[in-house]
Amino acid sequence: MDNKNQPLTEAVFYILLAARKPVHGYGIIQEIDEMTGGRVHLGPGTLYGAINALLEKGWLVLYSAEAGSRKKKEYMITPAGRAAFSAEMERLRELTANGEKMEEGT
Repeated sequence: MDNKNQPLTEAVFYILLAARKPVHGYGIIQEIDEMTGGRVHLGPGTLYGAINALLEKGWLVLYSAEAGSRKKKEYMITPAGRAAFSAEMERLRELTANGEKMEEGT
């Protein structure tokens, strides 16, 4: 199934953004909290559910894992994930530009 034209959820958008470098799950939560000033806070269930879906789509890859530890897995965005992120950025730019046109009254 091709999801390129579907909007990303806010959680997925921020997970992909946080995973531009290798990062573990708790690091993703911390980075999203910091980026959004605490407005977006992902709980572990939401985070790991989204990570599993992104792994299945091929948008994230398991970068490294400490043997015998579930807590030391690091994830990183893939080229397919970058393409989906870039498509979402373009969609958001269009939305913003059209919204600004409306506010300007043109």
